[in-house]
Amino acid sequence: MFLFKPVTPWCLRLLPVVLFFIIFVTYYCTNAILQSYTGTSKSDRSSKFLCSGWLTQKKWESLNLNISRQTQLFLKMDDFFWREHHSMLTLPYGIKGSELPLLKVLAIVANDQIPAEIETLECKTCVVIGNGFTIKNTSLGSTINKYDVVIRLNNSPVRGYEADVGNKTTMRFFYPESASYDPRLNSEPGTLMVFVPFKPQDLRWLKEILYNEKRVREGFWKLPPQIWLGDAGQIRVLDPYFLHQTAHKLLQIPLKPKGTQIPIHPTTGILAIFVALNYCDVVHVAGFGYPNSQIHPIHYYGSDTMKLMKNSYHDVSHEARALKRLEDLGAIFYLHPHLR
Repeated sequence: MFLFKPVTPWCLRLLPVVLFFIIFVTYYCTNAILQSYTGTSKSDRSSKFLCSGWLTQKKWESLNLNISRQTQLFLKMDDFFWREHHSMLTLPYGIKGSELPLLKVLAIVANDQIPAEIETLECKTCVVIGNGFTIKNTSLGSTINKYDVVIRLNNSPVRGYEADVGNKTTMRFFYPESASYDPRLNSEPGTLMVFVPFKPQDLRWLKEILYNEKRVREGFWKLPPQIWLGDAGQIRVLDPYFLHQTAHKLLQIPLKPKGTQIPIHPTTGILAIFVALNYCDVVHVAGFGYPNSQIHPIHYYGSDTMKLMKNSYHDVSHEARALKRLEDLGAIFYLHPHLR
């Protein structure tokens, strides 16, 4: 007795190949037509891919911070003083007692907000680049350059490190002690220099720089630049609201230390992340995380170690736990492996 196996017609065998070919051709033809019609660039498609399926409001609500998002980031003369934002707190969480130097600063710097080409985007992709050693040898430069907004911190260098950190800079957060005397060396033309005043002396320093007044050197933990070659038109003053909410809501640290307790303030890095969460739809981060070893470098540049943080006004362990919470909630995404 012989058993005959049914023979599959050759056309049916080729059916999967034919279907794959049709789908392949249809996809690329459609994509080519759309690109020619809309002028969509590769970086635009990358942004849209990051934004696809991103439910902004739900992501913000998942943080459970009991506050509303605020997308106006910088102080402006025409809507700040003694009307909408009357402040009951002193710096760094309010401007009480610093109104006069702030008024003089805002009179000379630009009072507009984010450039229109970013402001009008339906979905804003942002990446905050920390200065940590974790970004070294990651080759993330080309990836970082594709985001709509690239935020950098303090005087972190770009030249010579482009392969890992990219060279696009949309905003750079800084304060006097972290300022570079010539920010043009490591920032693109048009970079917004976001000034973060932590104390009254900080606003005084900026006022003296802008008006070329006699510099007062007292009151700083490190002597800031006595000459600043940046463009006053690119300076923006961050609303202290964001530092207040970073400390009070995100980190839940006391705003006023008791007795002789050393005050603890948020780092510029976690502040920048909180600002990005308010303004952006997609927030990715790189270069965050401190080493466990006291002798391991903490930056992707230079040779500073954890000893630098010994007498700082920051609780980096507490901030690390807050960043882990944001990561677990899906509010931020790391571009590279990191310590958790």
